[in-house]
Amino acid sequence: MKRICFLLKVKSDRLEEYKERHKAVWPDMLAALSQAGWSNYSLFLREDGLLIGYVETPDFDRALSQMAATEVNARWQTEMADFFEGVPGRKADEQMVPLEEVFHLD
Repeated sequence: MKRICFLLKVKSDRLEEYKERHKAVWPDMLAALSQAGWSNYSLFLREDGLLIGYVETPDFDRALSQMAATEVNARWQTEMADFFEGVPGRKADEQMVPLEEVFHLD
């Protein structure tokens, strides 16, 4: 199992709505994430919009591509696209670049 951490940036004027949306993630989205190998998935949001994502998965590229192939992910990404700063025309899940892990206490 690999530990993956990535950063995204939520627009400052959308922070509260972003948090509200994640209080009720669609059940079919949650199921798709699990089926695609996403486990122990967490999002952390700083008040300036910095979003830190953490997930454990055997193969992050495979987990991303499996999600990209689902209809529910296409709907979710379309609804959430306006929340993020970043590369215009690229969905948030296309901008998830893993950070290098330099230490883990285990």
